[in-house]
Amino acid sequence: MNGGAAPPSGDASVVVKRKRTPQTVPVNSVKVADQPSCGGAMAKNSVHYSDASFMKWTIADAVHVATHHWIPCLFALCLLFFMAVEYTLLMVPSSSPPFDLGFLATRSLHRVLEASPQLNTLLAALNTVFVGMQASYILWTWLIEGRPRATISALFMFTCRGILGCSTQLPLPEGFLGSGVDFPVGNVSFFLFFSGHVAGSVIASLDMRRMQRWELAWTFDALNVLQAVRLLGTRGHYTIDLAVGVGAGILFDSLAGIYLESRRKTATANGLASKHAFVA
Repeated sequence: MNGGAAPPSGDASVVVKRKRTPQTVPVNSVKVADQPSCGGAMAKNSVHYSDASFMKWTIADAVHVATHHWIPCLFALCLLFFMAVEYTLLMVPSSSPPFDLGFLATRSLHRVLEASPQLNTLLAALNTVFVGMQASYILWTWLIEGRPRATISALFMFTCRGILGCSTQLPLPEGFLGSGVDFPVGNVSFFLFFSGHVAGSVIASLDMRRMQRWELAWTFDALNVLQAVRLLGTRGHYTIDLAVGVGAGILFDSLAGIYLESRRKTATANGLASKHAFVA
């Protein structure tokens, strides 16, 4: 009875062998029959390429992408545009100061601040107050409300900023207008890349949005824009410092959320209270 079955009548020694069903091997989520001969590999490849996603695209699909996913399409056009710009751009000589579009846009403001040191000092003092507001809110969310995400985000951000600032020390922009009341107070040295002023404001604003404090969030965003314009006008940061500051705030807020979620899962698995995972 092993491996076969005897017919109902006739010679019992005659065994009918079961037909072996061909095995299937998944190829890129497509099951392909396993061929015993050397032609099996060719069959697999032919099925693999014939089932490729782009082989099934139609004109209707292209129209759908262009109408319903126009943002990625716009990015694709920007990619082609900036590729052409990058490969034909005249490089700035090492003997020349860096080219910064933000400096060009704030030339008038720079001239005003240069001619009026009192105004420059006033704006610097107001900017320092805004930095204090950021720090106060971020610490408040942890110490008073028991929500450490914004604080962890700031710790992540400033640690990364310190590493990058030590790794590449950019030259001070030409025409820099310093002030003793600007943060950091006292005309001390500081890292140019990237802007902690901007990143800290973004971290605070994102937390405000999570808590649906919309008016406060929009206020911080508006003050952050004014802060960025002032930093460009005083040549306190390059444009790229400010842009990366925005991205850094978003990135480290996301990483802090991932970290806290992992700690929650670990605490739940170990049967610990949530406070042991640094979460109130």
